[in-house]
Amino acid sequence: MKTLFVILFLFAAGTTPSAAVDRQSTPKDQAPKSETVPPTLGNVPYGKHERNVLDFWKAEGETPRPLLVFIHGGGWTNGDKTRIGQKFLQRFLRRGVSVASINYRMSDQAPLPAPVHDAARAVQFLRWKAPEWNLDPQRIALSGGSAGGCTSMWILLHDDLADPNASDPVQRESTRVSGAAVSSAQPSIDPRVVSSWVGPNVLQHRMIHRAVGERTMEGVLRNEEKYRPLFEEFSPYNHLDGKDPPLFLTYGKDVTLPAKNGGHGIHHPVFGIKTKEKSDALGHECHLLIPGVSKPKEYKNANQFLLAVLLSDGSEHESQRNGGATKTRTGKQSPQGR
Repeated sequence: MKTLFVILFLFAAGTTPSAAVDRQSTPKDQAPKSETVPPTLGNVPYGKHERNVLDFWKAEGETPRPLLVFIHGGGWTNGDKTRIGQKFLQRFLRRGVSVASINYRMSDQAPLPAPVHDAARAVQFLRWKAPEWNLDPQRIALSGGSAGGCTSMWILLHDDLADPNASDPVQRESTRVSGAAVSSAQPSIDPRVVSSWVGPNVLQHRMIHRAVGERTMEGVLRNEEKYRPLFEEFSPYNHLDGKDPPLFLTYGKDVTLPAKNGGHGIHHPVFGIKTKEKSDALGHECHLLIPGVSKPKEYKNANQFLLAVLLSDGSEHESQRNGGATKTRTGKQSPQGR
């Protein structure tokens, strides 16, 4: 991967720019168009804040169903659970996978840790609801783009947040999941780290300074030591180790360095390259898709990866792998049911 990074740095200037945007991008799905499917349960509260709500689609099946949790993007400053794509949603429902899409507090309302910890609580809530909603608590995966991808990676790679002594039964549940597929996600929100990776223009993007409650990046730089613990804690890259569940990364094809602007920088493909380098060095299962640059051998796209993770009990898993069935890791700690 080091060689790949050097090649990209030398030749990236000739690549075609991609559209770097804040809106959520979901993995492509080849299913035919169909009508909007309303959630089985809508705006279900999982916490006390008005944005602590989720939509839930129950897949058909007598046995407990695997669950895919969608976390929307928007720099932790905008967006909504309705950003989940219908084709993406219906592909999983047709395969017997239940789906949830969540809202969470925006950083303008409540800076870190609120947006990320809200999403983690949503996972705990869904696991707590597993018996009632016919879910398999051992088969939960995450999907999201941009900030939603950053949150998904953080939950995937972080140690379990379960508190067995909590008075709240939801907090006793595990946050561990079976895998995550993310697009244009940030493995780090540390200003020092991301600017060293992709150049200073990344700091023009509002996600980083608003994450800690500052209105400008200048405010962050004046108070850098105050915010350093937050930047370090909520950078998924810092929690990656060889025991983590598998990860699938998708990025746009514009590998130009340095980043052209804040939007390009905050979604830069080099984020995926850096994550993959560390993952490979640690023996962690990580798949990187950058059109024209990096293509996983095992899966064509993120959807195949997610289906393999969620339907890993036999032929369903085998059919998703080009080379047959493969074992996936279960994480640092096994999820605990109710």
